Amino acid sequence: MTDKATRPAADRVVVRVPASTANLGPGFDSLGMALSIYAWVDLAPAERTVVTLHGDHLEGVALDKSNLIYEVAQSVFARAGVELPELAIGIRSDIPLTRGLGSSASAIVGALVAANALIGEPLSQDELFQMATALERHPDNVGASIYGGMIAAAWDGHRAEAVRFDPPEALRFLAAIPDFELATKSARGVLPRQVAREDAVFNVTHSSLLTAALATGRLDVLRHALRDKLHQPYRAPLIPGMERVLREAPEHGALGAVLSGAGPTLLALAEAGADAEGLESFVGEALAEAGVQAELRWLKPDLNGPSVRLLHAGDADFGAAPDAVLPSRAGTEVRL
Repeated sequence: MTDKATRPAADRVVVRVPASTANLGPGFDSLGMALSIYAWVDLAPAERTVVTLHGDHLEGVALDKSNLIYEVAQSVFARAGVELPELAIGIRSDIPLTRGLGSSASAIVGALVAANALIGEPLSQDELFQMATALERHPDNVGASIYGGMIAAAWDGHRAEAVRFDPPEALRFLAAIPDFELATKSARGVLPRQVAREDAVFNVTHSSLLTAALATGRLDVLRHALRDKLHQPYRAPLIPGMERVLREAPEHGALGAVLSGAGPTLLALAEAGADAEGLESFVGEALAEAGVQAELRWLKPDLNGPSVRLLHAGDADFGAAPDAVLPSRAGTEVRL
């Protein structure tokens, strides 16, 4: 065991990580944004490894050393030359699993950031981003959770690059989260291996327009810029009501609507001050008429990325639950 292994930076580390949405319509596997739903990862050195689950949305999570958080944390320690083979791990997530809101990306990012903080942050943010991308294989989701805000990202299989910027302050999201799961593998399985050149050009131009519109605050352009021909038309049959929501949402106060990641969550983008109740009614009714029950939640971009709290044994809240140590930010669930 190295010297670093005997002197962790704290007795306990709690990290809060935002959810993410990817693609945003035409930005397939390249655009991502952090959203105001959170997961928590809690790490502490221990005599034996134990995993404690807090709250819902954690069905099927392993309670031994096959746990994803444990494995990712150990990859950080190995890269830093540190040995901490036994950990007390706490996990809480308000991010629904397999709904297209980056639940696995947030878990990976939380584990990377928490493990790095526990040993004094020997790895840079870019190193964590590279490790996260190699694990998740989606730089848009992990990049949004690591950096916060909006990112444009690319990965060539060896190195990922990301450019971050703040999305428009007035941007809000009505998330319609269906009561069924949709695995990314299944959602990718319906995509064609080849597309027409016209469709590829359509998406390149609209993705560029969308990125520029969000970077400059041109919300008026979103209705046109959010259109996609690479993945949403093929995934729509998997999500009853999706096609209608994406097509008609602008008639009910939205700037546009998209499938979040691989789905099944749908996001209607709106500007602060829009008709919130009218948009909620339309989205809820459109999905209900298609036989889909969905939870509706108003969200906003998270601009900060992970929050980290180092705790020592004498701290008053040392034994508190992760979400009590780092509560969700006030106002993360918003109204227009």
